[in-house]
This record gives sequence, structure tokens and C-alpha cells, in this order.
Amino acid sequence: MFTGTYTAIVTPFKNGQVDEPAFRDLIQFQIDNGVNGIVPAGTTGEAATLDFDEHWRVIEIAVQEARGRCQIIAGTGSNSTQEAVELTQKAEELGVDGALLASPYYNKPTQEGVYRHYKKIAESTSLKLMLYNVPSRTAGEIGVETCARLAADFENIVSLKEAGGSAERVSALKKILPAEFTILSGDDGLTLPFMAVGAVGVVSVASNVIPKQITDLVNCFAAGRAADALKVHLRHFQLFKDLFIESNPIPVKTALYLMGRIQNEFRLPLCEIGKTNQGKLHDTLSALKLV
Repeated sequence: MFTGTYTAIVTPFKNGQVDEPAFRDLIQFQIDNGVNGIVPAGTTGEAATLDFDEHWRVIEIAVQEARGRCQIIAGTGSNSTQEAVELTQKAEELGVDGALLASPYYNKPTQEGVYRHYKKIAESTSLKLMLYNVPSRTAGEIGVETCARLAADFENIVSLKEAGGSAERVSALKKILPAEFTILSGDDGLTLPFMAVGAVGVVSVASNVIPKQITDLVNCFAAGRAADALKVHLRHFQLFKDLFIESNPIPVKTALYLMGRIQNEFRLPLCEIGKTNQGKLHDTLSALKLV
């Protein structure tokens, strides 16, 4: 079962290559601060611009560095079903605990096509699978009924990262999905309201920067300490907003650079943050005593 705090971890680069020492340090930073798991090679990890060897290497490093101390859920989604199958099977060989699969982007499949996409993947692996609904990126969604159909038909489809921006949708999902099927927020600013209607954690961007605080927020709410969770949420709400002041992962990688953890390097077509936005992000980090 996937519950708690999972960091959608960045992929640091140096001179055009994956910066393996910095990546290992980031993973250790996450583990030291109590996250339940790490999601390498997802959207925040710039998976769209990793070649296959880099994609697999990033996952392999995460497994090696974690050494079973937290879960590794590999990003293996694609708009090509066969490519997603191959990525997922390779991730399974590398020893991950699960796979995160964004709904097919660009193609704009019907809900039947979305169902068949996940069916093909689920039948190709014994890994536990987390669906990923992020319509702002994919130009389509995994419908509520499609989620329920997949959960009913495939025992290894066990969770959903929900980044559709609607607590109402989470409510509808909770009403129709099996009790053991878990929903995690895909948006740090919505973790608390989503948990209020049945989500059980977050796949977080902000936890790259503040892993302990995000873990505390989730754990406090899960333990019935909603007021304490709200304090954490309100203290860091501006950071949640500023980490999306430009396209993810530009702001979060910039924050890590300002904190001295990684190089300020991206893969085109992503590039450095604008000067005005960098100043605003620096002010927010400074107010939280992170720089």
C-alpha cells in the first residue's frame, strides 16, 4: 500500500550529464528526513528529456542509494503504451517497489483507450502500479469510472496520484473505489484538503526542499492532529505557490541550487528561471530560513 510522503525527486545535471553524486546526496537528504518513498524519473525528474539509458540509471541509483530504507516508485509513463510496458518491466528488473504511470499525453485517447493502455501495462508486470491523473500536462484525464474499472479488474493497480486540482473529484473517487485503494495528492497546496476527503498522502514537489515539514504535515493529519497539520500548511503555503511560479521543475531546481544542493542546470526546452521570479523565490526561501 502506498501512503505517506513520496518525493517526486529532481534529476540534477552537471555539464549536460546526470550528476550522480548530487543525486545520491539528495536521496540521502530525503531518507534522513523521514519520507516514505522517492519517485525518480517523473515529471519533476525531467523524464521527458532523459534518454533510455539515463532513465534506467536514475532509477537504478535510487534503488541502490535507498537500500530498502524507503520505497522507490519509478516513473515509467509514456504516451506510447509499448514504451511504458518496456520502461515498467525494466524498472521491475532494477528492484523498485512500484511504478507511477501518467495518463497518455498528446494522443488524447478515449477513456476506452486509457483503460486499454493501463490494462496492457498491468498485465505485463507484477509491480504495484500508481495511476497518475494530471490533465494540465496530458490534455486528458483518467475518468472516475475508468479508475474504478481499472482498480476492479487489476489487483496490481493499487493507487492514484491525483493532480486534477479538485477535492470534489477526490470525493467522487473515494465513493466509488475499493477501500484499500489509496489516493495521494499530486499538488502540495492541496494535500491538506485532499486528505480531509480521503487522500492518504502526497507525491510532493516541495519535499525536495522541505522533506521533514511535508512529512510532518501528512503524519500530523493521519494521526488526527489536523490543527498541527494546518499550521505546517499555512507556514509553507507561499512556498507551495512559488514552486509553480514557472513550469515544474524549474522553480524547485532553482530552490535546490540556491540552497547549494545542485547545479543550476536544466535540459532544453526547460531553462533557468527569470530573474524577477528567482528573486521572489529567494525571498520566500529566506523567510523560511532555507537560504
